[in-house]
Amino acid sequence: MKILFVCIGNICRSPIAEGVLKHLAEEKLVPWQIDSAGTHNYHVGEPPHSSSIKVCKANKIDIHNQQSRQITLDDLTNFDRIYTLATDVHQDVLRLCTSDAQRKKVTLFLEELYPGQQKSVKDPWYGTYPDYEEVFAEITEVCKIIIRKYS
Repeated sequence: MKILFVCIGNICRSPIAEGVLKHLAEEKLVPWQIDSAGTHNYHVGEPPHSSSIKVCKANKIDIHNQQSRQITLDDLTNFDRIYTLATDVHQDVLRLCTSDAQRKKVTLFLEELYPGQQKSVKDPWYGTYPDYEEVFAEITEVCKIIIRKYS
């Protein structure tokens, strides 16, 4: 399975999700391809936010080598599941889709935990380190659901 996580700039939420799911997949010996991207090109080529790196490291997950990138049209074809971390991102990704098959791959991330509630993962960008800890905990909870659901 190939899974892509998408947020706005690909430096806060989606890199955490990529790191957490990769970590869980490795623990369970699930051979998935996992990546992340942003809808905007604000930080292309940059590493994740320092607090994203720090919160992952505190949980024994290393994401410091990730580099931000912008979602591409090829991603819509190449990935089996595309998880959007926020409702605005979800709409942006759906607008990129050119077929029903692509649209069916796109799921709002928190739908796995709160079906039908249209919830976004809080954007910690303007927050403090405890905000990143909250985001990490929520992302981890959902990634565990994804592992159970698809492995």
